[in-house]
Amino acid sequence: MSLPLEDLELIRRLKYAYCRCIDTANFAELKDLFTEDVSVRYVGGSYVFEAAGRDVVLEALANAFHSEAIAVHHVNHPEIDFVSPTEATGQWYLKDWFLDLRNKIITDGTSFYRDTYVKQDGRWKIKRASYERVYEIVTPFTDVPNITAHYLARHGRKLPPLAA
Repeated sequence: MSLPLEDLELIRRLKYAYCRCIDTANFAELKDLFTEDVSVRYVGGSYVFEAAGRDVVLEALANAFHSEAIAVHHVNHPEIDFVSPTEATGQWYLKDWFLDLRNKIITDGTSFYRDTYVKQDGRWKIKRASYERVYEIVTPFTDVPNITAHYLARHGRKLPPLAA
């Protein structure tokens, strides 16, 4: 199915905004990128996370990308297919890196996102996002890196202290 290049670009921008919003804890904007019935399934080497419903997904992401974390999500090589004028699927190559200061681990990996998008009220939104790891390396650390800039420290959710 052939649709205007504008729709293709709007879906690309949607996915790029999704990554930016996660890495900067911009959950107010992220809310507008999801359908109300969004669902996610993320399969890593050490976890499987599934959630459904926009509020549930946003709450989980806010708890994951908090003030004691640094995150990088970089997506490229989009393969977008239009199912209809209001539905599309996409596959993206993800390279991500995550520093968890709370648990003193660094996660480095790649995945393939497989998404479903729908056009609602003239805007493309994410209805389903999933990935399965190509590789994942989890490295513990004892010495905190010399962090000279830390956006999530200022903008991410403050988690309660760990129990002693």
